[in-house]
Amino acid sequence: MSTTKPDELLLKHIQRTFISGCHILHYQRVLDAYGHLSVRHPHDPATFIMSRYIAPGTISSPLDLVVYHVSDASPVDPSSPPGYSERCIHSEIYKRYPGVHAVIHSHSEAVVPYSVSGVPIQPCYHMAGFLGTRTPIWDIGKLYKERDRRDMLVRDTRLGASLAESFEETRDEQSAKGRDGEPPNSVVLMRGHGYSVCARTIEDCVLRAIYTQKNAEIQTTALLTRSAYFGGVNGVAAKDDGLKRSEVAGGLAVLSEEETEGAMEMTLWSAHRPWRLWVREVEAQGMYVNLVI
Repeated sequence: MSTTKPDELLLKHIQRTFISGCHILHYQRVLDAYGHLSVRHPHDPATFIMSRYIAPGTISSPLDLVVYHVSDASPVDPSSPPGYSERCIHSEIYKRYPGVHAVIHSHSEAVVPYSVSGVPIQPCYHMAGFLGTRTPIWDIGKLYKERDRRDMLVRDTRLGASLAESFEETRDEQSAKGRDGEPPNSVVLMRGHGYSVCARTIEDCVLRAIYTQKNAEIQTTALLTRSAYFGGVNGVAAKDDGLKRSEVAGGLAVLSEEETEGAMEMTLWSAHRPWRLWVREVEAQGMYVNLVI
């Protein structure tokens, strides 16, 4: 692929943003030694970039990055170093949604309980409007075949395609419409595993991953507080304030559908503010290295 100077600068910008994103996700404890970020290649939408098989917080240079085909998650360069076994999560989301340019997969311990408890994760504050009023839960257990390795990992395109399709699960026909090639849901929980996030940019994807985790922490605290005060999460019915709430999680006054839409727009136009702060935070830490200038 021939490139010009502007193309080279754009690729460097994406690489630096990608590495910063990995560091931010580790610093914010969304990722630990496991989990991953990817980005669609800026010059070829049929390929995407991920790191080689190392912990996100240790990624430091273009030598740590691998380019993969969207079609089957195989490396463009067969001599590339080993990559993540779950890269089919990313390839199948890119394949299904042309408007998606960044994907994150996390094992956040704050979010996992909402994938196994029967308690739905709900948007509890304005920074999590992108969750909408219903977040799908994908269950790999329903898809295993006789000879599949039952280790909960999304190891092939068949499983990845099923997960990607779950981003379209909606409550009604109106909300089924995504925007500009994006799915109607930007977050899907994965039973007993974690969650996956997609967005149009790395910055938006990182924001959604972080605030999904923060929202889970807030919801857990709110449920515990309510239970301690009322003697049970269903001890007192939620107050009817006239808002069209699709569901009240344990009696919590979660965001209405209209509020989630407005709050999501707010995070889209303001994402640069937390991003700049987060970059400064990881730059100030001694352990993170970003060699892309």
